[in-house]
Amino acid sequence: MTLLWAVILFGLLIFFHELGHFIVAKMVGVRVLKFSLGFGPKLIGRKIGDTEYLISAIPLGGYVKPLGEDPEDELTEEDKPFAFNYQPVWKRAAIVIAGPLFNLVLAFIIFTSFLTFKYPVAVPELESMTTTIENVMGGSPAEAAGLRSGDEIKAINGTDLMDWNEMAAVFSKNPGKELAVKVRRGAEVVNVTVTPEPVKGTDENGKEVTVGRIGISKKLGGKVIESQSIFSAPFKGIQAVYEWCVVTVEVVVKLFSGGMSAKQIGGPILIVDAAAKAAEVGAYTYFNFIAIISINLAILNLLPVPVLDGGHLLFFGIEALRRKPLSDKILIAANKVGMALLLMLITFVFYNDIVRIVVPWVQRTLPIN
Repeated sequence: MTLLWAVILFGLLIFFHELGHFIVAKMVGVRVLKFSLGFGPKLIGRKIGDTEYLISAIPLGGYVKPLGEDPEDELTEEDKPFAFNYQPVWKRAAIVIAGPLFNLVLAFIIFTSFLTFKYPVAVPELESMTTTIENVMGGSPAEAAGLRSGDEIKAINGTDLMDWNEMAAVFSKNPGKELAVKVRRGAEVVNVTVTPEPVKGTDENGKEVTVGRIGISKKLGGKVIESQSIFSAPFKGIQAVYEWCVVTVEVVVKLFSGGMSAKQIGGPILIVDAAAKAAEVGAYTYFNFIAIISINLAILNLLPVPVLDGGHLLFFGIEALRRKPLSDKILIAANKVGMALLLMLITFVFYNDIVRIVVPWVQRTLPIN
């Protein structure tokens, strides 16, 4: 079932993305040769007008092939008015940006459906997702170590932290042990030592255990968007999409500025695992997860990196300013650099996924003494 939930998730995300490219290409007069749900070998297909509609063997993707997208395509003079590369900049930009916009449309449809049936949409504050301390208890190990409200715990014993849960787990597993803690306090980095206080508790099996506590709490913040009627649901759906876009952009900015650990970046394995867990909870949680991932995909696709939609938009902007396109040599070189960066990112997120998900699973399944 895990694979099925992943297929539905990736299928919806990529179908809406490619549907955006397809619809706008048709609207501005660009001939679309193929629209495939899935990629790889064709399973079934039917040509209607100029377009062949396909279902392909590998369901985790899809693509749209407009006429003349590849500079090496041989075109007749009759074909050129309908070819992608012969369109004015604004038409090409409209086709490209439609993909990410349709991912936002998917999120809007899901959120509006929730709100129509009186299900709320929650949007967290970024600080509630990080290791930023909101309160320090009086007389606690944290107070004794000099920790303050607003401090962000970056690492423990030299190991970078991904989120609050990971940080809490480290403190919990080390009762009575002195730990070296790296803290970001405003613009400076402070190093302190903290010894978690041993506290009696119970594990998930009800067995008594001793855990470590340092006496801090996190900020519990965010917005809960609700609709009182079917008529206000679409407007609230737009608000929900906007609020999630803001959070996503804040996360991206923090990742690039070093304000958030790169360990928080996840990839396909994490998404598949999370999708399966969300589906186990119920349809609401699963589709809410799809909406959030769709917004993330839209924002990341708009980054000005060659081979992404944002990279194409960057080149179109330069072309508009220069009043002529960049040379094929520059475009090919830029796309090679972009592809190399993308492959490096893919490798990194797979590493994160393996460390975060696969390794713990192997350790649980095949305990090594």
